[in-house]
Amino acid sequence: MNYKNRWIFFLLAVLTLIDIYAVNLAHSNLRFITKPLLMPLLITAFVIGHDRKNVYSRLMISGLFFSWLGDIFLMLESSDGIYFILGLSCFLTTHILYIFYFLNIKAEGTSFYKLHPYLLAFVVVYGASLLYLLWPGLGELKIPVLVYAIIICIMLSMALWQYQRIETQTSKLFILGALLFVTSDSVLAINKFRQPVPLGGIIIMTTYVAAQVMIVLGSLSHQRQQLPRDLPSFVS
Repeated sequence: MNYKNRWIFFLLAVLTLIDIYAVNLAHSNLRFITKPLLMPLLITAFVIGHDRKNVYSRLMISGLFFSWLGDIFLMLESSDGIYFILGLSCFLTTHILYIFYFLNIKAEGTSFYKLHPYLLAFVVVYGASLLYLLWPGLGELKIPVLVYAIIICIMLSMALWQYQRIETQTSKLFILGALLFVTSDSVLAINKFRQPVPLGGIIIMTTYVAAQVMIVLGSLSHQRQQLPRDLPSFVS
């Protein structure tokens, strides 16, 4: 975050609070105004904070764009649940794009995960436990939700993989963002397929927006560290 985009993050925070207020009051009309503006604001903050075009920028902006589409689809309702499937597909695409982002990061050190591969078991156990909890209520959505659960676990694993590979503060932002995203998706799934979660809507939106902000801040931090490498060398 810098002085150029700080005001946009502030505006995003205000808009998020208004959106959460609308969630708390079940004010759907207000949410049709606030929610679709969240990701475009975050895209603007990212572009202002980092105006160079590279693979990281393309992946990040694309991920946020599909999140925006997912936000819109999840606000719509239909008897056949098509909008939920479309929203799920959009967020699945976002997670895949973030996975490719993490895969493209050049290693500077040895991952903590590589030194302690058994830690991957915790992510696997979490994903399996969530599916076990949701499975009886999934109906015809068993396969789509299974695929989604696998992808979010891979995304989380790839974020965790960055620890000690890249600068510590940057990796922590990526990891926190991934953890918050998994939390948001998990609460949403439990709320929809298992049982209502107290303050579920508020938790979902708070963790979701915070997740996206952390990942964007992580990307901005990561790309600032890449800048010297992109400059031409005049040393013979």
